[in-house]
Amino acid sequence: MISQIFILLGSFLLLALAGKWLIDALSRIGVCLKLKEFVLAFFVVGIGATIPNLIIGVASALKGIPELSFGDVVGANIFDISIIVGLTALISRSGLSSNSRTVQGSAVFVMVIALLPIFLILDGSLSRMDGIMLLAGFAAYAVWLFSKKDRFTKVYENRPQKFSRGEIVKDVFTILTGLILLMIGGQGVVHSATFLYETFNLPLGLIGIFVVAIGTSMPETFFCLHAAKKGQDWMILGNLMGNVAITSTFILGIVSLIAPIKIVDFSPFIIARIFLIIAVLSFFILIKTGQKITRREGLVLIGIYIAFLIVEILTK
Repeated sequence: MISQIFILLGSFLLLALAGKWLIDALSRIGVCLKLKEFVLAFFVVGIGATIPNLIIGVASALKGIPELSFGDVVGANIFDISIIVGLTALISRSGLSSNSRTVQGSAVFVMVIALLPIFLILDGSLSRMDGIMLLAGFAAYAVWLFSKKDRFTKVYENRPQKFSRGEIVKDVFTILTGLILLMIGGQGVVHSATFLYETFNLPLGLIGIFVVAIGTSMPETFFCLHAAKKGQDWMILGNLMGNVAITSTFILGIVSLIAPIKIVDFSPFIIARIFLIIAVLSFFILIKTGQKITRREGLVLIGIYIAFLIVEILTK
């Protein structure tokens, strides 16, 4: 028990350090490639941060318990949209700005794609055909994003546009190292948390929604907190939207292709489904109306997750 606590704390520290390295290296790479911070964070960091979700998803599918992966995705999406967005809005200097056309357009896609899996599984399973639909949805967004140059390119002023080969190699190595450390740290958190909470004989879906989801959300949590301190709002929104989109489409698509996800005990997902809808719609409305998420609105999002926890606890 004590050793698991130390592993958990060590994993948190690993995630914090890796998150800092990533934000610094990606900022420099973004300038070199003339990519908008949002696009870079959406795809590069988003894919890296969801590696733990992919590992857990594939492993659970191969073991015949893909329900754990579905719980992980639903729980992580609620956590990302409420807790992480809320915390970064509080830390940011003047809230999270979202007045970019790319961000606004992506918000529509993310809202739809985040809710799609919970409607597809209303019949009790995510079939292989459902998985193909989810993968096609992500591919469609990628085509839309990269179909126009102004959506993903940016000219940086007062900053060098060219870097030496040594600097590029160093940053690429830092990114790869950071992603590996994020994966190791995320796995450490999930392993320790699962060990601690399984002793209470919680339902498999509930373990996925809370224990595994919070553990796999640590990479983006630390990444976004570091970005918030530097005022890089688009990196935050890009990473979080990327995580939600990738887990809801690519991860669940791959898992359901390996082993169709059949929900045996749907009770843990009933409340989670309601709060996911509330969190996603709240996030979308806040992004669209004021074109920024203020600190007060950040508190509202955090309150949604706290309410989610309370309701789940009281009903179990």
